Amino acid sequence: MRAATAEARRERGAGRALGLVMLAGAVNYLDRITLSLAAPLIGAELHLGPAKLGLLLSAFLWAYALAQAPVGALVDRLGARRLLGGALVLWSAAQAATGLAGNLPQLIAARLALGVGEAPQWPVGAKVVRTWVPPHRRGLATGLFNSASTLGPAIAPPIVTALMLAFGWRGAFLATGLIGLAVAVLWTGFYRDRPSPPDEADDSAAPSWTRLIAQPTLWAMALGNFGSGYMTWFYAAWLPSYLETARHFSVLATAWAASVPYLFGFAGSLAGGWACDRLAAAGLSALASRKAPIVAGLVGGGVCTGLAILAPSGALALAAICGALFCANIATAAIWALAVIAAPRRWTASVGAVQNFGGLVGGAVAPLVTGLTLEATHSFVAALAITAVAGLGGALVYLVGVRRPIGG
Repeated sequence: MRAATAEARRERGAGRALGLVMLAGAVNYLDRITLSLAAPLIGAELHLGPAKLGLLLSAFLWAYALAQAPVGALVDRLGARRLLGGALVLWSAAQAATGLAGNLPQLIAARLALGVGEAPQWPVGAKVVRTWVPPHRRGLATGLFNSASTLGPAIAPPIVTALMLAFGWRGAFLATGLIGLAVAVLWTGFYRDRPSPPDEADDSAAPSWTRLIAQPTLWAMALGNFGSGYMTWFYAAWLPSYLETARHFSVLATAWAASVPYLFGFAGSLAGGWACDRLAAAGLSALASRKAPIVAGLVGGGVCTGLAILAPSGALALAAICGALFCANIATAAIWALAVIAAPRRWTASVGAVQNFGGLVGGAVAPLVTGLTLEATHSFVAALAITAVAGLGGALVYLVGVRRPIGG
């Protein structure tokens, strides 16, 4: 009876932990995606062309990427509760400050602060899964916390558009910043760190940083994730503009249409996590059960992005993009599930952060390259083609380069 009661408490604790990290993740993406939705209004008010908007859209990701390695180490050292609680306050203040900016340098400064503040979110998610969830359920749990990356963008267009219509683009940033502060109170009030993972021995022989960064698997994970990050952030940064300028959707239609692909992405994230657990249960190794959905998802995302170029109508292009984000998020969920199992326990957040660094560099490059391509070609065709190639290249790197776990 006592064992059953302890198990029930652990299950409730795990559910609460996953729910809170999903909520924080949804707000994380809501805040970062607000700029993409407000970009046409900001560009018109401050006289920013596509290249300058691309620079602004990428600024967040450079700060986010550079913060990954130190943040991963801090999560492993300090724990999830303290670090994410402080991070929520920082990024929410930066989000609100964006609404007060009067020129491009001030906007860039606010976005850089947002990037540093949001950096702990996904390493914390990997740490929460590793410390709260048993090994045989970690794939689906990873898919659940990763689904916040699509839940946020799915709810952002109608919410942010309504806020912009009511209060202007500046008011939208102030309001979403206040939402983040409310979530900070919930996180620190209800989340508690778990001292050790379930059903897993303490691996006291975890590698040093010097030995860790010498692992070829780690760098293949980071390089492969470059392609995933490029694809994900091409859509996150430019999807509303693509629908309005290339496919002639109205502003109101874009507010709803831009949400639809992320609902498919949400389903893809859950499917990717579920596939990892099912493939492992079918007898594949932990590494292979994560690698197969990554490769399949990135190939599918690249192919569907290519189909969007060929689509003869806006509706068919949107359908292709729905397929691209479904497949891309199968890969993304499996990428984070790979970080959970590829490393010794004490380095889960650090390995996740280094892998994520590669994805974020890809994400930071995507808005810049897209902005420059648009100015040069006045078309999204080349930008979509580059995105498709990036996804396919990422699949190839994971297929060839990720062959063994990161050793102790």
